Amino acid sequence: MTAYNTSDAIRRVNRRILPFVMLLYLVAYIDRSNISVAALGMNAELQLTERMYGIAAGLFFATYIVFEIPSNIALTRFGARRWIARIMVTWGIIAAGMALVTSAYQLYGMRLLLGAAEAGFTPGIIYYLARWYPSRDRAHAMSFFYIGAALASVIGLPLSGLLLNAHGVLGVSGWRWVFLIEGVPAILLGFLVLRFLPDRPADARWLTPEQQSGLEQAIQSEQAAVVSHKTSWVAAFADMHIWLLAVFWLLQAFGTIGLTLFMPLIVKDLSGSNNLIVSLLSAVPFVAACIFMFLNGRHSDATGERALHLGLPLLASGVAIIAAVFSGDSYVRYALLVLSVGLNWAVIPIFWAVTTEYVSGVAAAVSIALINALANVAGLALPPVIGSIRQATGNYNVALGLVAAALVIGGILGIALARRARSNLPLPILGKQF
Repeated sequence: MTAYNTSDAIRRVNRRILPFVMLLYLVAYIDRSNISVAALGMNAELQLTERMYGIAAGLFFATYIVFEIPSNIALTRFGARRWIARIMVTWGIIAAGMALVTSAYQLYGMRLLLGAAEAGFTPGIIYYLARWYPSRDRAHAMSFFYIGAALASVIGLPLSGLLLNAHGVLGVSGWRWVFLIEGVPAILLGFLVLRFLPDRPADARWLTPEQQSGLEQAIQSEQAAVVSHKTSWVAAFADMHIWLLAVFWLLQAFGTIGLTLFMPLIVKDLSGSNNLIVSLLSAVPFVAACIFMFLNGRHSDATGERALHLGLPLLASGVAIIAAVFSGDSYVRYALLVLSVGLNWAVIPIFWAVTTEYVSGVAAAVSIALINALANVAGLALPPVIGSIRQATGNYNVALGLVAAALVIGGILGIALARRARSNLPLPILGKQF
């Protein structure tokens, strides 16, 4: 296939696949993180302390981690279309069911179920996109996918704030409306996945036969160029570079998870505003995230450079948080947090482009799930820690310092990892892979 025809096929994929997977991730992220806004009313009604809220927020990731790799292996067996549809329907039912909880322990149980239901969705979509996009277009595609997550906060936080104001309608608390109404779209979209999400280019009726074969050949030729030890799923566990990529993703998750789940509460501390204003202010950082991801992903693909696009934004994100902690002005602190969130999210599409350039075959599905599962250890451990620190100190300064340190270390590691991943070389300090 000619370069022109391949480019035309990519444009069609951009129009047909990307908007839909963006919508799926938008809904997924709303259902995962809407507890942060619900907490503004739920904590008082269920008599949750900051630490108890942190436990509830973090328990999602316990079962998410356990079922992440098995779920992605199942995806390769049953096909992305069927498995992603199954994930969405089950998590939608559970997300809506959270409206029925009446105690802390019921909330804990529902968060565990939600994590089990959603496990495999994010790495499954990343693996899915890697089967549609050659490496030269991958960071751009990944940026649009994760823009869906950022838009979930831009749209979901104000929406959740409005639903909180429905407190008392039909005798139902506002935070219960948040869970109930925002869980339904996942169920509906799960059935639409079966109709509108082809498993691979060869199954896409909206591509010409020439475009189907051209995309398949382009991606298969790239996978064939990856050295053989990275194609076995067992080898994913024995590859030191995969584990180091997972460590980077874990450090990056201190920002995405730590700030996302506590942003409304942090903003509440800064502004003291009502819940609707807090939810609107909490959405602004994720507008910056959309812009930064798009620009960073596009520029990285255009230049072919990965290392600096991966490491420098994360390093700068950590520095911005440190500056926010030491700033005595609430407006400056808020602006620095907005900047930090934007820079943190900017590395996401670059990271997955680097990762999917490094592995192929079934190993890609397992490696992506392994990396994502380890990162979600931050989701399991960090919220209770942040909640406990807030409860003990009366503010979020120490917790933000912890997040900042992780991002700075991650930024330095990211520069080295991206350079080595592209050349398929081990890190000098390690000498060789396992």
